[in-house]
Amino acid sequence: QVQLVESGGGLVQPGGSLRLSCVASGFTFSLYDMSWYRQAPGKERELVARISTSGVRTNYADSVKGRFTISRDNVKKTVYLQMNSLKPEDTGTYYCQARSGREYWGQGTQVTVSE
Repeated sequence: QVQLVESGGGLVQPGGSLRLSCVASGFTFSLYDMSWYRQAPGKERELVARISTSGVRTNYADSVKGRFTISRDNVKKTVYLQMNSLKPEDTGTYYCQARSGREYWGQGTQVTVSE
């Protein structure tokens, strides 16, 4: 059974940091590109960051470049998103995605950036 389980979300003040984790099971994690998406209320889901199978290649949405870092541990079957200098506009539900032809999604973790 394929599972992607996100954790690490929460309420944080502007300028603060959070580290999201996504633990995978039920498929060969090292063969899948991994991504973080987010969806704010009333908006479409958008790509935040993506990392290649080996972790060599990464790409980011312009809105998070220089503030967020995606990484992965293929032994632990986990992908991370380090989020620094958080802004209110980063608020949303963050989803983990695995892709290699087919796609798998996690259930999401809520991030709220507010005073």
